[in-house]
Amino acid sequence: MQDKEIGIYVHIPFCKQKCYYCDFVSYCTKDNLIEDYVKAVEKEIELKNIKSTITTIYIGGGTPSYIDSNYIKEIVNKIFEKNVSKEAEITIEVNPGTVTLEKLQDYKDCGINRLSIGLQSTQDELLKKIGRIHNFEEFLNTYKMAKKIGFKNINIDLMIGLPGQRISDLKDSLEKVVKLKPKHISVYSLIVEEGTPISEKIQKGELELPDEETERNMYWYVKNMLELNGYIHYEISNFAKKGYYSKHNMNCWEQKEYLGIGSAAHSYRDITRYSNTTNVEEYIKNVKQNKLERNRIIHEIQKEDDTKKEFMLLGLRKIEGIKISDFKNKFGDNPIYLYRTELNKLVEEKLIIVDDDNIRLTNKGIDLANLVWEEFV
Repeated sequence: MQDKEIGIYVHIPFCKQKCYYCDFVSYCTKDNLIEDYVKAVEKEIELKNIKSTITTIYIGGGTPSYIDSNYIKEIVNKIFEKNVSKEAEITIEVNPGTVTLEKLQDYKDCGINRLSIGLQSTQDELLKKIGRIHNFEEFLNTYKMAKKIGFKNINIDLMIGLPGQRISDLKDSLEKVVKLKPKHISVYSLIVEEGTPISEKIQKGELELPDEETERNMYWYVKNMLELNGYIHYEISNFAKKGYYSKHNMNCWEQKEYLGIGSAAHSYRDITRYSNTTNVEEYIKNVKQNKLERNRIIHEIQKEDDTKKEFMLLGLRKIEGIKISDFKNKFGDNPIYLYRTELNKLVEEKLIIVDDDNIRLTNKGIDLANLVWEEFV
């Protein structure tokens, strides 16, 4: 029998400054907890019963590159005491303004082989509006340092739909990023979450978002420009050179299991979705007392019907869509028959295409993906 595989996600909830749009669990006022938190993360890894082969490790946040790189090394080394595949993809998120050559060298030395750098825009004025701590020049320095240290697999994050952003700004960002030849580019639409500083600024009329049509034009401009430059559009928001898809994210979209370590980290194991408490102090205290179960919040124990629907929803995030044969192999059912009502409706609305062994979004479906996913909620 083939050994089970699993991904590991480690949450580092510390930041130098919180971006105006961020509603993730992260803090810029709790640096005094960093050391205790890292010890708790290491202990949680130690106490977790991980029998499966670890094929991906993703260190996200917050800003993982904000804390001392020795802490990151300790965490990665602790995971390596488990069964980590020799080909494992090991990613860390880094922010310009928080990285040095020494930090990057430490990451490389402990086995990290993929960086995800948060740029968002090449316009300093736009970066200020969204509360980023860096400018474009600092991003360039970070990227050059990463190349110098020998990182080949680098993702750059960009955003569209920013306050005051024009198509010409986006064009400038894409041209400058493409010139750097990263292996992977993620492009996300700004989502304004209630209670964030950016939401308040918009309500007060201090900032104005581009209209919906402009934002859709931006999205298609990104898609066309990146595809012309040899990037494969493989998921709604992700583009990569051949062979450089994000394995960690692909595994999530293919409904594979992952284990979240740290405060607020989410897990998916044995058809159960759960997360750790978002309270950092509580998280540390419970781990110190060996009471991991006190940190756990169960969100969903899936019934088979839910698992099947979720497989459809996640699979339709990928541009190539869902292989009907994969669904049959996993569940023993034919999705074409099982979801005939939903699929017929989506085909009639020209949101999906069903052909041979494949169900995937049309261009219209990419624009209205939320309507497609809603059918499987």
